[in-house]
Amino acid sequence: MVEINLNRRQFLKLSGATAATLAIVELGFNEKEVHAKTKELKIAKATVTPTICPYCAVGCGILVHTKNNDVVYTEGDPDHPINEGSLCSKGTTIRQLFTSEKRVLKPRYRAPGSDKWEEKDWGWMLDTIAKRVKETRDKTFVEKSNGIFVNKTEAIASLGGAALDNEETYLLAKMMRGLGVTYLEHQARI
Repeated sequence: MVEINLNRRQFLKLSGATAATLAIVELGFNEKEVHAKTKELKIAKATVTPTICPYCAVGCGILVHTKNNDVVYTEGDPDHPINEGSLCSKGTTIRQLFTSEKRVLKPRYRAPGSDKWEEKDWGWMLDTIAKRVKETRDKTFVEKSNGIFVNKTEAIASLGGAALDNEETYLLAKMMRGLGVTYLEHQARI
């Protein structure tokens, strides 16, 4: 007679596995029915696009399922090295960014002293930002301090976000250093 030494947890695991196996074998499992049902799934024939969660500095991977440019489902990317398919409560609600009626689709501008936002086109917005950055840099640029060339401005700061990849972060840092920005930080380090 073979003696099996099991503790309570091991006994319950073994009992559960045995019950599940017997249920599948005895009740029957029709693979063709399962494949037939997959046609009804909301993500069947959807385009899957990997992306990064924009909420925090962790940078979890998300798979976005789309049909006809509509987001039908989002889930954690199981192949992503950071989150391995799991998502926090904010990451699981990422679909609401796209489907919300309050989503801003065009740039908005509020003039100084105004209490109303106006929709502007991207060309106007980018030109205005570039003009203001140049004006601020020209007004506050310091070439020398105590006889030493410093070529800096302390009136502009840059904070990168978790949704930026390495290449985008590199280009942002290069641009800011080219402008002489000294307050340069990235969210992933904070």
